Amino acid sequence: MKIVIIDYKAGNIRSVDFALQRLGINAVVSADKDVLRSADKIIFPGVGHAESAMQHLKNADLDTFIPTLKQPVLGICLGMQLLCSHTEEGNTKGLGIFDVNVKEFKPINSVDKVPHMGWNTTENLKGELFDSDLFNKAKDSNQNQFYFVHTYYAELCKDTVASCDYILPFSAALQKDNFYAAQFHPEKSADAGEELLKNFLKL
Repeated sequence: MKIVIIDYKAGNIRSVDFALQRLGINAVVSADKDVLRSADKIIFPGVGHAESAMQHLKNADLDTFIPTLKQPVLGICLGMQLLCSHTEEGNTKGLGIFDVNVKEFKPINSVDKVPHMGWNTTENLKGELFDSDLFNKAKDSNQNQFYFVHTYYAELCKDTVASCDYILPFSAALQKDNFYAAQFHPEKSADAGEELLKNFLKL
């Protein structure tokens, strides 16, 4: 199986690569379109500022290329946000895979800390079993705790397959066609994150 991590100078590329190595996967890190096109699965990671990240994508002509991908694609953190229509971070237009906007957390009271950082519970919109293949393990166990670090969040929308509540409910994971996305960091989420990566690799 050929797994390619999109290389656009994102901050967590190496940690995602190491997480895959722990699963026995030697991923390729590349921005080359031919390499990406030949992949069985693609991971679109991200830590950093949306505006500068989008500029890196544009410089490599990946902003128009990524939406044409047909194999399973997993966006992580900033990667998820860039797959959305627009983010308030740098007033940046996204790739438009998910028709939803990304907004900045606004504290409501003194206990609300931004960024949202640490472990939190995810669930589907009905608070019941997950209906996404990414969360197969969570259907049979309570393995729905994931590690978050983010100042911006995607609103709830028709593509939301997992939600989380911090200050307000937001999209913890999105899914549309062959595009999957997680706001949390599976590579930092211990057993639950490892299971999610395994589920993605099985798609």
